Amino acid sequence: MHDFPPTRWNRNNSVSLGLATRIVVAGVLTFILCHVLALKSLWAVLTAVIVMQASVGASLKATLDRFAGSIGGAFWGICVLIAVPRSTALSTGLALAITLVPLAVVAAFKPAYRVAPVTGVILLLTPMLPDRTPWLVGLDRILEVGIGSLVALAVTLLVFPVRAHETLARAAGDALGLLADLIEQLAHAIAGRGDAKAITELHHDIRQAITRAEDVAEEAVRERASYLVHAPDPQPLCRTLRRIRHDLTMIGRTVETPHSAPPVAALTQTAELAVEAIAAYLRSGAEALADRHGAPPMTAVEQALSAHGAAVAEARRVGATRDLADEQVARIFGLAFGFVQLKENLEDLSARIDEFAGIAVKRKRD
Repeated sequence: MHDFPPTRWNRNNSVSLGLATRIVVAGVLTFILCHVLALKSLWAVLTAVIVMQASVGASLKATLDRFAGSIGGAFWGICVLIAVPRSTALSTGLALAITLVPLAVVAAFKPAYRVAPVTGVILLLTPMLPDRTPWLVGLDRILEVGIGSLVALAVTLLVFPVRAHETLARAAGDALGLLADLIEQLAHAIAGRGDAKAITELHHDIRQAITRAEDVAEEAVRERASYLVHAPDPQPLCRTLRRIRHDLTMIGRTVETPHSAPPVAALTQTAELAVEAIAAYLRSGAEALADRHGAPPMTAVEQALSAHGAAVAEARRVGATRDLADEQVARIFGLAFGFVQLKENLEDLSARIDEFAGIAVKRKRD
C-alpha cells in the first residue's frame, strides 16, 4: 500500500494536531462548565487555552505558574483597592503604580509569576459594581483561573495525552541524527574532502537540538516528580548527548588535516570505516529512541574501532610515525584517543536507549 503524502503529514505532525485538539476541547469544556456553574467564562476559557502545552509536564508547569501568579496578583491588587481610593485619574494612576511596582519586580526576577502584574492591573482597572467588594472580585478572578487550569490539566491527561518522555525521545533522536550527519562530514574530512562551512552549521544545529532536548527533559523531570509517569531520570540522556558532541568536536580537530603522509595513509581507510559505522549506529539509535525499541547492536562499531586501533598500534610498532612532524603524530593519536572516548559514550547511549525502551514495555504491561 502506498504511503500518501497526507498520511505521512498526519504522522509527522501528530503532536501538533493533538495539541490543537486539546486546546479546542479545553476551551469548549471550560465554557460549558462556567455556564453550568453560572460563572463568568472569559478568564476561565483564556486560562484553559493559555496553559495548554504540548506535553503533560509543560502543561502542569504552565498551570501552576499561572495559578500562583494569579493568586499573588489578585491578593496584592485587592490590598491596593482597599487602601487607595480611585476617585480621580491621579489617584487611579497612583494606585496603578503601587500595584505594578512590586509585581513587576517579582515578574522580572521570577518569570513564572509574569501573570501577576496582569491580574493586578485587571482588578484595578475593571469597573467595580456597587454590590461587589474588592475581595469578591479577587476571589472571582482566582476561581475563574482555577477552573480553567483544572479543566486544561484534565484534558491534557485524558485527550491524546503526550508525555514529556515521549517528546524527549523524539528530540534526542533528532539530535542523534544531526550527530550522525556531523560524523559523516568528518569522514569526508579524513579523506581530504571536508566542508568546513557544513561542519560549522551542523555544530550550530546540534547545539540547538541538544538544548531543546534539555528543555523537554525538565518537563519530564516535573512529570516524574508529580508521579504522572513511571520513567527513568531523563537527565543522563542529555548528558550523554553533550558528551558525544564533545567527542565529535575533539575528533573534528584531529582530522582537519588528513593523514596524507605515505607511511600512515593506511590509517585513513580504517578511520573512514570507523566513522561510517558510528554514523550508522547513531542513526539506528535515533530510530530506536523514536520507536521506543532497544538499543541497536554495537558490533560493527566495535569491530571498526578495533581495526583502527590495531592499525595505529601497527604503525607505531614499525615506526611509521617516527619521521612525521609532532603535529601530525598528535593528530593520529588524538584521533585514536577520541575514538576510545566516543566508544565509551556510545555504550552509555546504548544503556539510555534501553531505559527508554523499558518505559514502553512497562506502559504496555500496565
